[in-house]
Amino acid sequence: MNRKQILRLLFGLFLSKASYAVVLPDPPELSAKGYILMDFNSGYVLAGNNVDLKLAPASLTKLMTAYVVGQEMNSGRLLWNSRVDVSQKAWSANFPDSSKMFIKPGDKVTVRELMLGLIVQSGNDAAVALAEHVAGDEVAFVSLMNGWAQSLGMENTQFINAHGLDGEDIATTPKDMALLMRAIIQDVPEVYELYKERSFTWSDIEQYNRNKLLWDRSLDVDGGKTGYTENAGYSLVASALEGKMRFISVVMGTSSPQKRADESKQLLSYGFRFFDTLLVAEKSKEIYQARIWKGESDNLSVTVDNNIYLTLPRSKSSKLIQEIELNEKIIAPVAKGEVVGRVIWSLDGEPVKVVDAVSANEIGEGSVFKRFKDSLIVWMSSLLNDFRNMFGGGA
Repeated sequence: MNRKQILRLLFGLFLSKASYAVVLPDPPELSAKGYILMDFNSGYVLAGNNVDLKLAPASLTKLMTAYVVGQEMNSGRLLWNSRVDVSQKAWSANFPDSSKMFIKPGDKVTVRELMLGLIVQSGNDAAVALAEHVAGDEVAFVSLMNGWAQSLGMENTQFINAHGLDGEDIATTPKDMALLMRAIIQDVPEVYELYKERSFTWSDIEQYNRNKLLWDRSLDVDGGKTGYTENAGYSLVASALEGKMRFISVVMGTSSPQKRADESKQLLSYGFRFFDTLLVAEKSKEIYQARIWKGESDNLSVTVDNNIYLTLPRSKSSKLIQEIELNEKIIAPVAKGEVVGRVIWSLDGEPVKVVDAVSANEIGEGSVFKRFKDSLIVWMSSLLNDFRNMFGGGA
């Protein structure tokens, strides 16, 4: 882009929320071995410590177990009401000192029932039963888990089983767990719906969800997963809503069940108190009408490929500026989705987000006469600019 067409829009003029001065304090300092607070829509990290530290995941592993099952249902290879035979390996008696759903060989349960046992009761037996049903055996299922982890960008995660009990080389990080929870909410929403269930009964045994934040009336927490082993400590992945905002918190390696709930609440409250999530551009919605040359139309609708969200301190959101930089001359034909420039959002003169500006529609070549006329205009315009540069000069 040598010569740029630039459109500026001060977003503060159009914000629905009142602009007022808010001092942004430092994020809370927690006792957890690692933690993170991430905006679901933008992926922006608002707070964190040791976000890439490899830690034992414990039952946070079951988030990936549930995600793989959800993707199998998305593909049509699995149904909620599919019947599952419980094997000897999945028998709850194999997990005497850990959480379980209390299934036994010979039980015929549905995928939905096992998913509730996995998510609400954190059943290690349910995890094995689902793994065997989906992949034939747990080893093959773990391969699926690690494959999905790679595809989601979970660079520091390694699973060795479907339930999360400690073992050699098992590891994840707060950041990777936040990415996984974000994927569950986004990619398998029917699975995520189960995370808000407070209790589940199987074999006349009622068990309650260990995520204490589901009962906290000061936050709208609608899902999450707990984890505990002696090696891992107490961990919690949680997600909460406030208006159009959704945040994901991860705390790993705290000293007690109450501590993991309290520190998760601190992170989520900090996010909702001091930040805004703004939808600054919508997928396929026109943001600008650009001039196009030699085409069947003189105007080209410019848009973006995806919804663009930004997470900003509330004190800064009214100062956001958008710039659209288009190619010097846009010449037909132009395909739908073709990159024609870029969109830049900045605060205090510093870019905070840059994305491609693309054509919202296809523009074919104009008639012979139209192409000749536009070519003449473009040539004369270029000649005039050269003349101005040569004789007008500049300081």
